[in-house]
Amino acid sequence: MEAEAAKYIGAGLATLGMIGSALAVGNIFGQFLAGALRNPAAAAAQVGNLFVGAALAEALGILAFVLGVLMIFG
Repeated sequence: MEAEAAKYIGAGLATLGMIGSALAVGNIFGQFLAGALRNPAAAAAQVGNLFVGAALAEALGILAFVLGVLMIFG
């Protein structure tokens, strides 16, 4: 296998973390909505945890994207 082809395959594999990030964010917001519908009084206290969890999951996706780009152009 040529080095150029291996570089593109490695970059594609590195960006698979973006799929996990998308699934995690969808799961976080879906579970929050389900919990908020069951107990609306407690939902306001959990909004901070919701955004922290979403930010951490998005950070994983951004990191995976940056690593993929660095593998191609770096």
